[in-house]
Amino acid sequence: MLSRLSFLTPYWVWALFALPALGILNGAFTSSDPRILNTLVYPTGEFAARFLIIAMMATPLAMLFKGWRGPQWLKKNRRYLGVAAFAYALLHTVFYLVDRASLGRVLDEATQLDMWTGWLAFAIFIPLAATSMDYFVRRMGPAWKTLQRWTYPAAVLTLLHWAALQNWASPTAAIIQFAPLALLEGYRIWYWYLRPRASASA
Repeated sequence: MLSRLSFLTPYWVWALFALPALGILNGAFTSSDPRILNTLVYPTGEFAARFLIIAMMATPLAMLFKGWRGPQWLKKNRRYLGVAAFAYALLHTVFYLVDRASLGRVLDEATQLDMWTGWLAFAIFIPLAATSMDYFVRRMGPAWKTLQRWTYPAAVLTLLHWAALQNWASPTAAIIQFAPLALLEGYRIWYWYLRPRASASA
């Protein structure tokens, strides 16, 4: 039974990750609201950020809760989580561009903090997602992990993008969403670099 579930894992994982997108796309194609795409820009961005956060939380959670299946499952599937984050970010970007319907308007907004941070984060996501397959992991070797570390600046840019929306009027939601990740990364830094270590025996 366990071996069958292991075989099916990629399929039901992708189905699970796709559920919010199916609801969002259904709303986009069936709603009579002329501003539906503007409305859907926000949830797609939030789902992109949440999948990114969960993917980045996998390793420190596995360190904190050694032997627990949940964190180990997240760690095993973090590449899927990262690709899902990119897919929702792509949907977020497409909805934004279609809603604006003007290259001039997009370029005018691109210099704003909330916009250029989002564009830069998305640009970083592209090579991360493109090299997520096993082929690139094997082909790139240690360089693959070096590339994946760009996830951290992408996460900071995503936080700034989210928090800066509406001229910083309500950054609380973004801060709350990223707070667990910040705490876990703090624990990770403490564990590897700051925690007291037993002195080596003579």
